[in-house]
Amino acid sequence: MNTGSLCSGGPPEERARIPVREYSCIPGARMKSSKYQVLSEGEIRTIHEHSVRVLSETGIRVVVKKMRGILRDIGCAVDDETKIVRFPPHIVEEYRKKAPREFVMCGCDPSYERLISPDTRVFSGLSTAINMYDLETGEYRPTTLKDVVDHIVLIDYMDHIHTNQMDIWPNDIPMQTIHVETMRQWALNCKKPYTLGSYGVLATTDMLHILSLIMGGMDKIKTKHPFNNIVSVQSPLSTAHLQIEGLMIMAQNGQPCIMAPEAMAGTTAPVTLAGLLVQHNAEILAHIIMAQAVNAGTPVFYGTVSTIAEMRRGTVALGAIETGMISAASAQLANHYGIPCRAVAGCTESKTMDVQCGIERSQSIMLAAMGGANYITCVGTFESSTAAAHELTVIDNEIIGMTERALRGIEVNENSMALDVIQAVGPDGNYLMQEHTQKNFRSEHFIPKLADRDKRDIWEKGGKKDMLVRARDEAKKILAKHKLKDIDTKLAKELDDFVKSVAARSLDDFYNAEWES
Repeated sequence: MNTGSLCSGGPPEERARIPVREYSCIPGARMKSSKYQVLSEGEIRTIHEHSVRVLSETGIRVVVKKMRGILRDIGCAVDDETKIVRFPPHIVEEYRKKAPREFVMCGCDPSYERLISPDTRVFSGLSTAINMYDLETGEYRPTTLKDVVDHIVLIDYMDHIHTNQMDIWPNDIPMQTIHVETMRQWALNCKKPYTLGSYGVLATTDMLHILSLIMGGMDKIKTKHPFNNIVSVQSPLSTAHLQIEGLMIMAQNGQPCIMAPEAMAGTTAPVTLAGLLVQHNAEILAHIIMAQAVNAGTPVFYGTVSTIAEMRRGTVALGAIETGMISAASAQLANHYGIPCRAVAGCTESKTMDVQCGIERSQSIMLAAMGGANYITCVGTFESSTAAAHELTVIDNEIIGMTERALRGIEVNENSMALDVIQAVGPDGNYLMQEHTQKNFRSEHFIPKLADRDKRDIWEKGGKKDMLVRARDEAKKILAKHKLKDIDTKLAKELDDFVKSVAARSLDDFYNAEWES
């Protein structure tokens, strides 16, 4: 059976001619329970229509000249002096439909696969943490490369977190080597997929080169994708130079891109949530069109990190309840377009691992999942995702497990209704020793690894540990038993040599490689 072509993201009109893969064999939680919907079908259409008016009448500032040329060639109106590009409605309709509905991500281990589609759901890390709580001392300090490696290792062991990201920005290595050093550590320590941001021409080219080394050639990533690229959007209605360059290079090579505006209602977007959705929908559509204009069929995510501003300070409020509502609305819009949705969750503005931290991360994970988001990120972070703690990664894994159990719903069939067992046990009986109980409790009940359900005397004898302590113990246990992957010595040398070659560059080498604006 051909298992590749559809995953490569061919244009929708070609899908019928491509042998259909039996996707049911690929892991990825299917959705059953009713979704949390914040928009009606009519409201989705109205928001889309208003976004199209924004794109055709106001336009988007596209700061890379090469990208403006591509958009001009497909029929957009381009003003090179202001860099404003206006997208005619028929271009919006034609090019958004070129994005594939689904594709497959794999890991360093190609046998590790996850289907990405509007019908599935995976969870991931992702943040920009530059500080963290030390796992051993509890000290709040700048992040290091060791923190990055430990985070990669922890994610690999988490059974409910499916993909890895460069979530932690190390402060102790040269900035120009971060992208390749972290990818080398990914190759040495992880089997799951990996994601980095778009950092311009030279850095994105480096990422694809080291990816090719790790996977054994570019032909190995044409149909399954071990690597994602985050394309940040500059709200309102603009683009970021390095991000567009990264998008173009990834699209040229057919690799997935996550379009990710972080519009804030009240500062970089209208204060009303509907107004934010009109603007951020226009921004995402523009970036999807750009990817498809470069290479039709490029896998993309309809992404969102959008939220509200804390109006008393003018700062971001990722832990706000409205973040979950915007994520749910984004999932509805993405589903309307038939594109997978990436949403932010597990976020909090709390500065410590307190009750606020627990409340905000739990509600945002649950709302994003209930809303139908398909790729849910930002586990293990706090303080608007600028700080991290390994304990939180372990705790988020447990929250996600509970969430998945809730969304799986209640299975109703002859076995689960257990009529014969009820009749056999009868009045005043007990089900504990029944074979039906033994056969079904592990699949029917979510069994927590961290949440304490013991009686008080047992808990006291165990050291009176709270959940944070238990999570810290679990993280330490995982890190202590982890061993580096046994990779080929030739590959190890190639990775070492490439990282050294990147480290030998100056920052000017990166700046000089940028394209004309």
